[in-house]
Amino acid sequence: MRDAPAAYSLASRRGAPWWSRRLADAPPPRSACLGTAPGRPARPVGAVNEPTFRRLGRADFTRLRGWLARPHVARWWNHDTSASAVEADFGPAVDGTEPTELFVVLHGRRPVGLLQRYTFADNPGYAAELARLVALPEGALGIDYLLGEPDLVGHGLGTAMLRAAAAAVWRDRPSAPAVVVAVNAANRASWRALERAGFERVAEGALEPDNPVDSSAHFVFRIDRPA
Repeated sequence: MRDAPAAYSLASRRGAPWWSRRLADAPPPRSACLGTAPGRPARPVGAVNEPTFRRLGRADFTRLRGWLARPHVARWWNHDTSASAVEADFGPAVDGTEPTELFVVLHGRRPVGLLQRYTFADNPGYAAELARLVALPEGALGIDYLLGEPDLVGHGLGTAMLRAAAAAVWRDRPSAPAVVVAVNAANRASWRALERAGFERVAEGALEPDNPVDSSAHFVFRIDRPA
């Protein structure tokens, strides 16, 4: 599924599938979608509100279609929002016939976004593209993400989501040495959220953009398992 993309505005979708390829600075595909609303200063989300995750199910597809249609997400994910397209792209992973893991991001009990997690070993096409820019450690994972609710954009929730996503990898995948994420260079909200969450920019260069209106310039970020 991952020879697709990532997005944060908060959206990022530059990774695996497209669908199988790869949390928009507005909000892209899947490398991430995050952003700050005009005239509204960012403020941190308290630790009590650290996001959690649950598995995506078909009952979430209507909500997911709505998120993908949001301008701040659509700008970066560039995904068909029809029921048939969402079923085709996300259904196999929900069924377990495609190895990408899909999660709903929860803020308290409220569903607010999407996280997808995948290994580069399961997405050799994308891994080969990314390997032109950076060495991928054996067993490394990639993530794509989006924060779909506009009222929560710009308050630090995207950073908290990315921090929680990395912690979940260390917990769920004890052999994973690192998480690697490529984000379009124009998606400043997404890559700034990665930096604030502890990811380090390790490379930059040309990758196929998720949205054809964008340049091929991308930044690659990495976070390593804590010692």
